[in-house]
Amino acid sequence: MASIRTSRGKLFIDYRANGERQRVYTGLADTPANHARLAAPAQHIDRAIKAGECIQDVLVAFGLASETTSVASTAAIAPVAPVRQKSSFTETHLLVTAPAFIAFAEQWFSEFKVGWRKTYEATVHGILEQHLLPRFGRHAVSAITRAEILEFRAHLASLRGRREGTKLSPARINTIMLILRQILQEAADRYEFTMPMGRLRPLKVPKSDVAPFSLPEVQRLLQTIRPDYRNYLTVRFFTGMRSGEIHGLKWKYVDFERRLILVRETIVGGEEEYTKTDASQRDIVMSEVVFEALRAQRRATGNRDYVFCNLKGEPLDTINFTKRVWYPLLRHLGLELRRPYQTRHTAATLWLAAGETPEWIARQLGHASTEMLFRVYSRFVPNLTRRDGSAFDRLLTQAFTPKDKNDGRDAQPPPHLMRLAA
Repeated sequence: MASIRTSRGKLFIDYRANGERQRVYTGLADTPANHARLAAPAQHIDRAIKAGECIQDVLVAFGLASETTSVASTAAIAPVAPVRQKSSFTETHLLVTAPAFIAFAEQWFSEFKVGWRKTYEATVHGILEQHLLPRFGRHAVSAITRAEILEFRAHLASLRGRREGTKLSPARINTIMLILRQILQEAADRYEFTMPMGRLRPLKVPKSDVAPFSLPEVQRLLQTIRPDYRNYLTVRFFTGMRSGEIHGLKWKYVDFERRLILVRETIVGGEEEYTKTDASQRDIVMSEVVFEALRAQRRATGNRDYVFCNLKGEPLDTINFTKRVWYPLLRHLGLELRRPYQTRHTAATLWLAAGETPEWIARQLGHASTEMLFRVYSRFVPNLTRRDGSAFDRLLTQAFTPKDKNDGRDAQPPPHLMRLAA
């Protein structure tokens, strides 16, 4: 097993290969930071020994040697320490340079993934394998230039997007460049070279406009959707919960007595996770329509952990719902195809139309402040007077009250609350 040891205050890697003890002297001072630098090459040396691979390739990858370096030539780089009697081993003295991008990226990934969600880990891994390693893998991290990075970004802009006839979006390119920036910044801090992306700004991403549903459209959707999804869609439309939040909602977080939905967990990549942010941990006030929908849902899945689940009791799958239920429903009604996330925007705009205060709405949506609310929904903000959710409750109650319970009058909200009908 390769180990990191010290001789005269300098670190070296000690290992056995082909029955012979070998040492790679690095010239690095005996510090915790340098121990950490040598941990990854030591592990890769072990793997190479077990797999019968060339150890020289490992040394090259981690900047412990160049492709043309030999044991004979490296002997001149540093004085050879005297060999102890009755001990047979090979010594290699090397100057430590910055490692190859492929080696450092692997080390960076293994060190930082502990703080990532599973979905983000998969995203970063995909970016490394598809874009960064093929382009920069053999480069030393300290040798990557600004010109090469700009050329790489231009290359990304020419690649095909997900849909035929499209290119990679500026947002996607920025994500790829962000991962590259993080890797190079960490390498620059450790190996003390100038960060080549210091003044490189992200591409400008066009502002995407929200496309909420009007209240009449919501009513049509709820009247037409499959009965087993009606309660689910009602809760989505009138609470503003994200897909992962509503799919991760458990009955223990539904407080009928206080009429609150406690958002405490979310489903990400099929696994239970902490909510998106600390602010996302919140208590959503149930309107009467939501309260009745959850009471009805309890009769269907009250014996399960999850409020909305499949026949096996597992959380609903976002992709499955979108492709098999949501988009077919929109096509059937002749409505513009929009992601299910627009149900969240719909809740926000209906709250605004009802006159609820931005502070209360921001808390219901799980925003840390009202900044995003005004930035995203500024054109939907009317004169604001209320702050407790009662106006929204009255809007929905009137809209969804059957005619026979409303003295035969049409179940329509007042005209000034129908501004979203257009």
